[in-house]
Amino acid sequence: MATPSRSGVFSKATDRRVERFTESISFDHRLYAHDIAGSIAHAQMLAKVGLLSPDEAQQIETALTEIGAQIAAGEMPFSIELEDIHMHIETALIERLGDVGRKLHTARSRNDQVSTDLRLWVRDAIDRIDARLLDLQRAFVERCESDRDVILPGYTHLQRAQPVLAPHYWLAYCEKFERDRRRLADCRRRVNICSLGVAALAGTTLPIDRHDVAQRLGFAEVANNSIDVSSDRDFVLETVFCLSLIAAHLSTWAEEWILWSTIEFNFLTLPHDFCTGSSIMPQKINPDVLELTRGKSGRVIGSLVSLLTLIKGLPLAYNRDLQEDKPQLFDAVDTVEICLELAAPLVAGAKLNREAIRARLDRGHLDATTLMEFLIRQGMPQRTAHHLVGELVGKALAKGCRLADLPLEELQSSHPDLDSRVYDILGVEKAVSAFTSYGSTAPREVERQLQYWKAKISPPPAPPSANPPS
Repeated sequence: MATPSRSGVFSKATDRRVERFTESISFDHRLYAHDIAGSIAHAQMLAKVGLLSPDEAQQIETALTEIGAQIAAGEMPFSIELEDIHMHIETALIERLGDVGRKLHTARSRNDQVSTDLRLWVRDAIDRIDARLLDLQRAFVERCESDRDVILPGYTHLQRAQPVLAPHYWLAYCEKFERDRRRLADCRRRVNICSLGVAALAGTTLPIDRHDVAQRLGFAEVANNSIDVSSDRDFVLETVFCLSLIAAHLSTWAEEWILWSTIEFNFLTLPHDFCTGSSIMPQKINPDVLELTRGKSGRVIGSLVSLLTLIKGLPLAYNRDLQEDKPQLFDAVDTVEICLELAAPLVAGAKLNREAIRARLDRGHLDATTLMEFLIRQGMPQRTAHHLVGELVGKALAKGCRLADLPLEELQSSHPDLDSRVYDILGVEKAVSAFTSYGSTAPREVERQLQYWKAKISPPPAPPSANPPS
């Protein structure tokens, strides 16, 4: 089959094995809507500058719209002979319009066409993922109200460290996902640059208007250097880097909740509709969604490594190697999207096991640092207070009791200046209330943070009704 991309210079038909090796229609067909949008904008611009008549541009737009509907309905057969979605659409256009269809590719190359389509696709993907991240933030914020009074043991090195309010824990994830959203927004600015019109690598001698195309497609800028943009896949790598960090944050959350849902921790009961069973052990309620979320992070990170390796050492300008960017990009986007789709309802459906948490909350001497800081406020040097409290913890460990349970005379045997005021800050509840610093787990600070997040992520108010009740 002759394709629009194969000129008269060739003396032999393409080897069938080469067709199988070079095709990308098996994965780039998902760019069809963006290819059609870009092609319509290009045709409209060609008419504006006089390279197409208004009637020809309208014929092309109508035919492209019909082709898009045909593809959306699953009615266009794909063939490896036509290589990619761009050739499929152009071939279908030529079959409908003949020479008018052949004019569409005026002043563009598949290089800038593919780059433009991919930027349009990535822009939409970023917007979808941002919306999913917002849903997840809302799920954590909504948990804060019901878990407002729960105190959790905070961990460092997976050892009990200090007490924290549950909402403080949940809002920590909101902060991580907010940084992810900001990274995506910043990345989107570099995605939102129009490539179309640079042609193969050097530009064109034809009188095109690249800014017109950019405006029609909603791009904020036009790429400045034709050689650079024909080889540029920075925006793909940057997007997948952002996705890798999102996946890593999701993996951290998944790992923590997997641990918390074990009998050993017993902090959390996962919603059963987000768990699976065992084929042999009938008692099992397995956190498979969380485990796969953790596992799929490696898949996304692997896509980033593949892309970095792909572009390493490529000379300017376009090289066919860049065809291999799309499977990695598409898979990274798909993977993060499905993880986020499941994360928000899972967060909303999980239940903290309050009694189990409370029953073991005094283990681990979570108030030790609070006691040390109390002594510092009394004028004791930090290292002296650190050593003294460690000594007191040793005594409590030997007795199998809390710091708050040590009698005053035993405290004073370690340091004579200790008095009954220490009991005002000992115990987990008192230790939490003793915090004062900005951004800490102090109840008033957590309340401030919660109000901030409620205002930040609340849905915008509904527009006023066009027909208010009389």
